[in-house]
Amino acid sequence: MLHGAIERHAAPPAPQKLCFFFNAQLHHVYHAMPLAVEMARDRRFAVDIVALTHEHLALARDIAARHGAMNMRFVLIEGKGLSALTRLVGGATPPKLAGLLAARRQLSAYDAIVVPERTSLLLRHAGLRRTCFIHTCHGAGDRAVGYDRRIRHFDFVLLAGEKQRRRMLERALIREGHYAVVGYGKFDLTCDRPPLPLFAQERPVVLYNPHFSRKLSSWGEMGLDVIRQFARDDRFNLIVAPHIRMYDDRRRRERAERELAEFAALPHIHVDLGSAASVDMSYTRMASLYLGDVSSQIYEFVVKPRPCLFLDAHGASWQDNPNYRHWQYGPVHDNCEGITDKVALAMETHAAYLGAQRQGVADTFDCEARGSSERAGRAVADFLTYRAGQRDVTRLMPANRTSGPFARGGKLIHE
Repeated sequence: MLHGAIERHAAPPAPQKLCFFFNAQLHHVYHAMPLAVEMARDRRFAVDIVALTHEHLALARDIAARHGAMNMRFVLIEGKGLSALTRLVGGATPPKLAGLLAARRQLSAYDAIVVPERTSLLLRHAGLRRTCFIHTCHGAGDRAVGYDRRIRHFDFVLLAGEKQRRRMLERALIREGHYAVVGYGKFDLTCDRPPLPLFAQERPVVLYNPHFSRKLSSWGEMGLDVIRQFARDDRFNLIVAPHIRMYDDRRRRERAERELAEFAALPHIHVDLGSAASVDMSYTRMASLYLGDVSSQIYEFVVKPRPCLFLDAHGASWQDNPNYRHWQYGPVHDNCEGITDKVALAMETHAAYLGAQRQGVADTFDCEARGSSERAGRAVADFLTYRAGQRDVTRLMPANRTSGPFARGGKLIHE
């Protein structure tokens, strides 16, 4: 009888308001926009892209236009105080807490908020207790930081593959009915991008991609020495593209660009300290060899198996350590002496690491004929539709009803 009453009297439901919120560095856009593009095609949802900088919105607009997703709004969170604080700290984006405070009122209007980072969960303590929070993750690497305890507080989590699913279940970060393994949406946005013509001469291209964390990175101890050796060696073209967070501070970035200008002027060296090209897989797709330390970008590179070489500048206990699984994909060196010869040798001996790379990719990315974006869109749409229906039925349910399929503790979709 209850279902009949709902069907006879309920008006057509209004679209659920869905926000994709970007309050961190530019690379996060590529980890949530695949889902935004897909959800914008579903009339059950009204999609807004909300960001703290014009740069983020410009990139999101470009992605939406290239993939034919025109049915979405783009909203900039701004204010004199926020702009002044951003200039004061010198960051490319406003400080996260200040950005959340500025965006809180606007974000409270949404049924669900999709984020690739975790700090936005603080909004739950700022009045957004009924809002659904969906996490896309931002990368599919091995480091422990990718399995942050805060993930358990999301209502729904999208995972790239079995590795993430297994490790998150082991840590009780996800629960049945509240996650979906959908593959890696970033591939859907970048697979059709043509390679950039960076170098005048065709040579093997080495991508040097050090991490931003001083405790984990090879940059501080070895970075300049690596570049100097490639500058003297004309066997290779070198792309120097540290993690975008390395020079998120505008003043530090400008200073570093001045210090590296002599190398960037060479025809076989390209330096990029934080452009969109450093995060859209342009470099991982064109490179012949990956040179780095612990960045999750290694998986965006070895999805097409190729030679790798890793620099251990921090004396890591990496053997049999799941946080360093990617160091099985190529030789590991604790110094950069003779780095160009080591690179040449890594290319010659790549066959020894091919099996480990293929196994790692299969465990990291769940691949199907359907694109990841489509799979993610269907999973999120099903979850949000069920969640809305559960709320409607609960609102109409007699006060003394404590059991049944829509009661608390009832079985959720996907379980």
